[in-house]
Amino acid sequence: MGEKHVIMSEKIEQHELYENARYRVKQKKRLYFHFVVFLVGSVFLIALNKIFNVGENIVNDWFVWAILLWFFLFILHFINVFITKRFMNRDWERNQIEKLIKKQELKIAELEKEVVKNNTEESATSELKKKENPQSNLTTE
Repeated sequence: MGEKHVIMSEKIEQHELYENARYRVKQKKRLYFHFVVFLVGSVFLIALNKIFNVGENIVNDWFVWAILLWFFLFILHFINVFITKRFMNRDWERNQIEKLIKKQELKIAELEKEVVKNNTEESATSELKKKENPQSNLTTE
């Protein structure tokens, strides 16, 4: 029985590794595609302005601003794929979840102790009152 559990956990771990690798490859593929589209789009914007004189009467060299904005978005995409997602991957998420679960378990344990303490204090107080009441009843008679 224990051997089956170990085999299943190994298969699950291998599947998670495979899914994580597949996800990373998909992210990188999208980034490379974004880069190619950026290059083609930049050439297209330059051609629109220089060859076809589109928008020249509105703002000179407008395509430079458009390409710079697009480049900024590409840099954000690059940072997301190679920096943010690399360090904040599923292992990081799992560790953060485990930390939060431990915090919650500690808080629950503290609350349970507090409830038990309050219940014992209340029961002790009520026992004292019961003991005092028969005496006070005797003195009043």
